[in-house]
Amino acid sequence: MNVLENIDLSPLWISLKSSSITICFTFVLGILAAWFVISTQRKWLKILIDGLFTLPLVLPPTVMGFFLLLVFGVNQPVGKLVFNLFGVRIAFSFSATVIASFFISFPLMYRSTRSAFEQVDPDLISAARTLGMSEFQILIKVIIPNAITGLVSGTILAFARGLGEFGATAMLAGNIIGKTRTLPLAVYSDVMSGDMESASVYVLIIVMICFVLVIALNLYQFFVKKKRGYSC
Repeated sequence: MNVLENIDLSPLWISLKSSSITICFTFVLGILAAWFVISTQRKWLKILIDGLFTLPLVLPPTVMGFFLLLVFGVNQPVGKLVFNLFGVRIAFSFSATVIASFFISFPLMYRSTRSAFEQVDPDLISAARTLGMSEFQILIKVIIPNAITGLVSGTILAFARGLGEFGATAMLAGNIIGKTRTLPLAVYSDVMSGDMESASVYVLIIVMICFVLVIALNLYQFFVKKKRGYSC
């Protein structure tokens, strides 16, 4: 009970807030990126762009964090520009946790969305073009409604991935108590300081949240398949 009473919940709120903001950008940009790639006619360009979008998924998070630090650091191009224009430092701020989370979780959303888009019946798209729909109208009215299951799956997985991000966040945002210390960073800090009880509480929180997300995803997919079975 003493551990629960003394536990600092700020890492939980920072993680949830960061992941919630991140998923808003990830959802929109993941859809647009997947649509752009599948719409690209040049095969070499499609392979190149797909590789760039997928690269953060296979790179070690600390390496990705290093690249982000080279871009958003105080004396680096984007970081310096933002500071000169708005007087805001990106590195080692809450915004940095959002940026790190975005670049790590984006590939999951992009890959799930692209796979879902590629499974949409091409005849539906051809029929929509015959009816005079623009490519953007086809995306909104044909492709997305028929790929909604993949979009939901990608959103949940990307949110969970952002929630558990450690390496890139540590590199770009640091480990500042009450500001950038997320749940994974709190676990690491407590383990390093020998406070295994507090670390165990944070681990339990992360496991519970991720478990609920996975169960929600499985239930959603189950009911979708069941509904389709009845419709057939």
